[in-house]
Amino acid sequence: MKKILSIIGIALGIVSFVSAETKVDGEKVFEAKCASCHIKMITKEETMKILKSIKAPPMVEVSNQLKNNIKIVDDLDDEIHRAVVIAFIKDYVIYPTLEKSMCQAMALEKHGVMPSQKGKLTEAELNAVSTWVYDYYIGKKF
Repeated sequence: MKKILSIIGIALGIVSFVSAETKVDGEKVFEAKCASCHIKMITKEETMKILKSIKAPPMVEVSNQLKNNIKIVDDLDDEIHRAVVIAFIKDYVIYPTLEKSMCQAMALEKHGVMPSQKGKLTEAELNAVSTWVYDYYIGKKF
């Protein structure tokens, strides 16, 4: 229980730090640094048409996996869920591994594990894009 509370405290601290930081536009970071591999918005029908040419799963699919796989015991607290998912995204973008991946087996087989973005994003960009991904995709219903 102490470990869970510690993780939640760290995650909430990260979100507080993100809020206090100089504003960086997460959507602009996504478009500049992520969209060359992850399509921003696409329907399943559109995905099927271009499946062979995409470099990584569309963000709608990635966010659905995050939403379905990261659960908080007390799912009534959206801020805790938001903080934990943002912390996961930040960690995974820099330190991706097969064990942490939440992609479906088919996506992993086709695309492999995402390459680390360490050194390719500033801390402010990482905070902004992680927060934007949560707010844009997971906070909405698709």
